[in-house]
Amino acid sequence: MIHELRVYTCLPGRLPALQQRFETRTLAIWERLGIRSLGFWTTMTGPSNNDLTYLIEWQSLAEREQKWATFMADPEWQQAKEASEADGPIVANIASSFLQPTRFYRGFSKPSE
Repeated sequence: MIHELRVYTCLPGRLPALQQRFETRTLAIWERLGIRSLGFWTTMTGPSNNDLTYLIEWQSLAEREQKWATFMADPEWQQAKEASEADGPIVANIASSFLQPTRFYRGFSKPSE
């Protein structure tokens, strides 16, 4: 099991558009494709309050490569991206890291509601 940490730095004022795209379109596409997100966060304090950070769980790098390629080529995703960027680009930069659990990893628990 590996985890992908992704940090999207949005252009000024565009973070709400990115959040809306994830909430209303992207997550449903991921569910259909079997992509497992573990959580999403915005930055309260730190270098940029225009960041959206999230984790995805993968069985392997091979699974990630196959499912991410399918996602990027998905016509519904391409339409959602195009529609959300009708007023201009949203994301200035994407940083991605692959994390490997330590031997003392205990997993995640969902936050209480």
